[in-house]
Amino acid sequence: MGAWYWWMIIGMAIVTYLPRAIPLAFLEGRELPPAIQNVLRNIPYAVLGALIFPAIFFVQENIWFGIIGAAAAFGIAFAGANVMTVVLGSIAVLAVYSVWFL
Repeated sequence: MGAWYWWMIIGMAIVTYLPRAIPLAFLEGRELPPAIQNVLRNIPYAVLGALIFPAIFFVQENIWFGIIGAAAAFGIAFAGANVMTVVLGSIAVLAVYSVWFL
Protein backbone atom coordinates (compact mmCIF):
# COMPACT_ATOMS: atom_id res chain seq x y z
CA MET A 1 0.00 0.00 0.00
CA GLY A 2 1.17 3.45 -0.85
CA ALA A 3 1.47 6.39 1.51
CA TRP A 4 -1.79 7.80 0.12
CA TYR A 5 -3.75 4.87 1.59
CA TRP A 6 -2.19 5.33 5.02
CA TRP A 7 -3.04 9.04 5.04
CA MET A 8 -6.58 8.23 3.99
CA ILE A 9 -6.95 5.66 6.80
CA ILE A 10 -5.52 8.11 9.35
CA GLY A 11 -7.85 10.87 8.11
CA MET A 12 -10.89 8.61 8.33
CA ALA A 13 -9.88 7.55 11.84
CA ILE A 14 -9.61 11.16 12.97
CA VAL A 15 -12.91 12.17 11.38
CA THR A 16 -14.60 9.19 13.03
CA TYR A 17 -12.97 9.63 16.44
CA LEU A 18 -13.36 13.39 16.98
CA PRO A 19 -17.18 13.63 16.88
CA ARG A 20 -17.31 10.94 19.55
CA ALA A 21 -14.45 12.15 21.73
CA ILE A 22 -15.28 15.87 21.89
CA PRO A 23 -18.74 15.50 23.50
CA LEU A 24 -17.39 12.82 25.81
CA ALA A 25 -14.60 15.12 27.00
CA PHE A 26 -16.66 18.28 27.40
CA LEU A 27 -19.95 16.84 28.65
CA GLU A 28 -18.58 14.36 31.17
CA GLY A 29 -20.55 14.55 34.40
CA ARG A 30 -23.12 17.00 33.02
CA GLU A 31 -26.80 16.41 32.44
CA LEU A 32 -28.25 17.62 29.15
CA PRO A 33 -31.58 19.46 29.17
CA PRO A 34 -34.59 17.18 28.58
CA ALA A 35 -35.39 18.84 25.22
CA ILE A 36 -31.94 18.03 23.85
CA GLN A 37 -32.12 14.49 25.23
CA ASN A 38 -35.42 13.96 23.40
CA VAL A 39 -33.94 15.21 20.13
CA LEU A 40 -30.85 13.03 20.47
CA ARG A 41 -33.00 10.03 21.34
CA ASN A 42 -34.92 10.35 18.05
CA ILE A 43 -31.95 10.82 15.71
CA PRO A 44 -31.44 7.07 14.99
CA TYR A 45 -35.08 6.72 13.91
CA ALA A 46 -34.86 9.78 11.68
CA VAL A 47 -31.68 8.53 10.00
CA LEU A 48 -33.15 5.07 9.52
CA GLY A 49 -36.25 6.56 7.94
CA ALA A 50 -34.15 8.74 5.65
CA LEU A 51 -32.21 5.70 4.50
CA ILE A 52 -35.20 3.42 3.98
CA PHE A 53 -37.80 5.80 2.52
CA PRO A 54 -36.16 6.41 -0.90
CA ALA A 55 -35.63 2.68 -1.37
CA ILE A 56 -39.38 2.09 -1.04
CA PHE A 57 -39.94 3.53 -4.51
CA PHE A 58 -37.18 1.53 -6.19
CA VAL A 59 -37.70 -1.91 -4.61
CA GLN A 60 -39.24 -3.28 -7.84
CA GLU A 61 -40.31 -2.06 -11.23
CA ASN A 62 -43.87 -1.80 -9.91
CA ILE A 63 -43.91 1.24 -7.61
CA TRP A 64 -47.10 0.01 -5.90
CA PHE A 65 -45.17 -2.93 -4.45
CA GLY A 66 -43.08 -0.58 -2.32
CA ILE A 67 -45.98 1.71 -1.47
CA ILE A 68 -48.19 -1.17 -0.31
CA GLY A 69 -45.35 -2.67 1.72
CA ALA A 70 -44.61 0.67 3.37
CA ALA A 71 -48.30 1.28 4.10
CA ALA A 72 -48.60 -2.16 5.67
CA ALA A 73 -45.48 -1.58 7.79
CA PHE A 74 -46.69 1.87 8.91
CA GLY A 75 -50.11 0.52 9.79
CA ILE A 76 -48.79 -2.43 11.76
CA ALA A 77 -46.24 -0.24 13.57
CA PHE A 78 -48.91 2.37 14.34
CA ALA A 79 -50.99 -0.38 15.94
CA GLY A 80 -48.16 -0.86 18.44
CA ALA A 81 -46.55 -4.06 17.21
CA ASN A 82 -42.89 -4.81 17.81
CA VAL A 83 -40.30 -4.63 15.03
CA MET A 84 -40.37 -8.33 14.18
CA THR A 85 -44.15 -8.30 13.81
CA VAL A 86 -43.94 -5.22 11.56
CA VAL A 87 -41.37 -6.89 9.29
CA LEU A 88 -43.18 -10.23 9.12
CA GLY A 89 -46.55 -8.54 8.64
CA SER A 90 -45.36 -6.40 5.75
CA ILE A 91 -43.71 -9.45 4.16
CA ALA A 92 -47.00 -11.35 4.47
CA VAL A 93 -48.97 -8.48 2.91
CA LEU A 94 -46.52 -8.27 0.01
CA ALA A 95 -46.60 -12.05 -0.46
CA VAL A 96 -50.38 -11.96 -0.78
CA TYR A 97 -50.16 -8.93 -3.11
CA SER A 98 -47.58 -10.61 -5.34
CA VAL A 99 -49.59 -13.84 -5.60
CA TRP A 100 -52.92 -12.18 -6.32
CA PHE A 101 -52.00 -9.09 -8.32
CA LEU A 102 -48.62 -9.69 -10.01
